[in-house]
Amino acid sequence: MMNLPEVGNGGGSGFPAVSVGNKKNKYQRMDSDAENHREAEARNSRTRKYVMACAFFASLNNVLLGYDVGVMSGAVLFIQQDLKITEVQTEVLIGSLSIISLFGSLAGGRTSDSIGRKWTMALAALVFQTGAAVMAVAPSFEVLMIGRTLAGIGIGLGVMIAPVYIAEISPTVARGFFTSFPEIFINLGILLGYVSNYAFSGLSVHISWRIMLAVGILPSVFIGFALCVIPESPRWLVMKGRVDSAREVLMKTNERDDEVEERLAEIQLAAAHTEGSEDRPVWRELLSPSPVVRKMLIVGFGIQCFQQITGIDATVYYSPEILKEAGIQDETKLLAATVAVGITKTVFILFATFLIDSVGRKPLLYVSTIGMTLCLFCLSFTLTFLGQGTLGITLALLFVCGNVAFFSIGMGPVCWVLTSEIFPLRLRAQASALGAVGNRVCSGLVAMSFLSVSRAITVGGTFFVFSLVSALSVIFVYALVPETSGKSLEQIELMFQGGLERKDGEVELGDAERLVRKEQEF
Repeated sequence: MMNLPEVGNGGGSGFPAVSVGNKKNKYQRMDSDAENHREAEARNSRTRKYVMACAFFASLNNVLLGYDVGVMSGAVLFIQQDLKITEVQTEVLIGSLSIISLFGSLAGGRTSDSIGRKWTMALAALVFQTGAAVMAVAPSFEVLMIGRTLAGIGIGLGVMIAPVYIAEISPTVARGFFTSFPEIFINLGILLGYVSNYAFSGLSVHISWRIMLAVGILPSVFIGFALCVIPESPRWLVMKGRVDSAREVLMKTNERDDEVEERLAEIQLAAAHTEGSEDRPVWRELLSPSPVVRKMLIVGFGIQCFQQITGIDATVYYSPEILKEAGIQDETKLLAATVAVGITKTVFILFATFLIDSVGRKPLLYVSTIGMTLCLFCLSFTLTFLGQGTLGITLALLFVCGNVAFFSIGMGPVCWVLTSEIFPLRLRAQASALGAVGNRVCSGLVAMSFLSVSRAITVGGTFFVFSLVSALSVIFVYALVPETSGKSLEQIELMFQGGLERKDGEVELGDAERLVRKEQEF
């Protein structure tokens, strides 16, 4: 008769004992692991939704810039008829917003360091609302310019602070995705502006442009609700000594507790370095930079300027003029064609949003700048040699759409992402403001001179010049722009300081401490 093994006892049978308790513990561990996995997945989902909501609300001010760009391209047609403004006044009206907004951007750096990123966004919305209301009821060009001045300051504040705030709250792995939100909202605003032009173009000349401008107030109203949802930047909180508050925010914006502590340690280290540099004012350091900061400024300021001097705002602001040059004369058809431009610009920015972290910043910039160069050259050729016919109209619209598409897939979003990433904590807000100033000045110069230059060398000749500048931007990207995807903000700073860029994209905290000590000694 065969002897069966004893359960839980190895006696006599020659078989190893089988422990029921051990099997039970194994299943308990498996259940515990599964539960932990579910909790981690739930936290990851909450974190992504929370950061997305913060990025969404922080980007609302950028809708205002986009809407103004889009709506003014059509509203100015009716303003010219109603207020009897000249061509020079038209250029000043359109281009002045970009010039004026630089004062908002300059003020935004110091303001955001003083009152916080969150409340700077609120101030931007309030100032813009006031300006938009004044423009909507303006009885003359002079009053219109007063409203334009206020709106420009509000837009300058909002455009500067949104990418900085989003970069500072976003987890490293998705920072490019979230920091591209402001550019998405600019494009959405442009599209809404074009749609508003088309929708209200049937009203009387005196009323239509006023309603077009007044509608721009609506997005800023939602900023009030946003203040109840979004937190303050954890990096600003650490700068102000509110470490516990910063930890609470990081717990909501990072997926793992160990990552929270790692990010907090890096921020505190950067903040400690900031405190050690307080004897040298920020603006003095920016105007008389160290070699490291100079490299950052060349990249940040340069990419912002190239974004505008390649003519994107001329393409968007004056798209009716460009298409009229190609052969479209009916105003309703002109405004309908601009809607197609707006849709193209908005759709392609969505592609960039999902590619910016996986593909990287620099490859998108290559595709963007090379594509823009080709489209600008082809548009120049079409307007010069093929205009005023069906073929010329079709090709002109195709190349205008192609130009804004290539812009949106790279130069548009990556420019703001890079500028918000590359500067150290102590300089980030005000250096980003300086980059925004360069962007707005170049935008204003292009917008205020486009009509005059086009009269001198033709519209086709103007776009040929833009194509040459765009070719230079390809060289700039190749020679000077680094790849920053996959690195924390603090790691990017170290990359500029010591040329430290590992294959896996990681920089150890010990390296950070050594490099900071080295820079302090320097």
